[in-house]
Amino acid sequence: MTHTPPKAILLDIEGTTSSIRFVADELFPYARRHLAEFVANNPEVAAPILAQVPGDDPVATLLAWIDEDRKETPLKTLQGLIWARGYADGELKGHVYPDTPEALRRWTAAGLMVSIYSSGSIAAQKLIFGHSIAGDLTPFLSGYFDTTTGPKRDSDSYTRIVDALDLAPSELLFVSDMAAEVDAAHEAGLQALLIDREGGPADIHSLAEVLP
Repeated sequence: MTHTPPKAILLDIEGTTSSIRFVADELFPYARRHLAEFVANNPEVAAPILAQVPGDDPVATLLAWIDEDRKETPLKTLQGLIWARGYADGELKGHVYPDTPEALRRWTAAGLMVSIYSSGSIAAQKLIFGHSIAGDLTPFLSGYFDTTTGPKRDSDSYTRIVDALDLAPSELLFVSDMAAEVDAAHEAGLQALLIDREGGPADIHSLAEVLP
């Protein structure tokens, strides 16, 4: 599916490695239920995050952002902290599709570096893969990028990732279920594949189709 063999792979999470429903049906509701309690019980941790939230009632704003699926960095940071407790308590397990751990093992065995780029915070990314239903998958991942790098539909974000990984753009393959993200990666000179796990129009329908 690609012109030249890449040296590294960059993966989206929702709809790519993991079910969108897991985030919408489990992670977001869990964060929503525990947000006010977490803020009240952890004021020193929460204060600098709340300071980045506009309005007189930052907790209400954060709850509204959850409902709107806003990609705001303060929200993603706080969600990650709340989810960390859920994973540690065993209440949460990160969903991954069956082909995800298989692909991670295959790519790393072939000498490819694998990184994640998601709108969820880096901490949240590490939790999903570190406490996945397939076990700890973090040994197969060498890099994590989130909204602090830039919007996923902005080509400059992919240029920053390439620079951070010390690669030429054409040496990095990005896989996502969002066409606008794939287009942005292409614009930055990356190789990129659109995945649709429901069988719709796309480059691939499974990570099993990606490389060797």
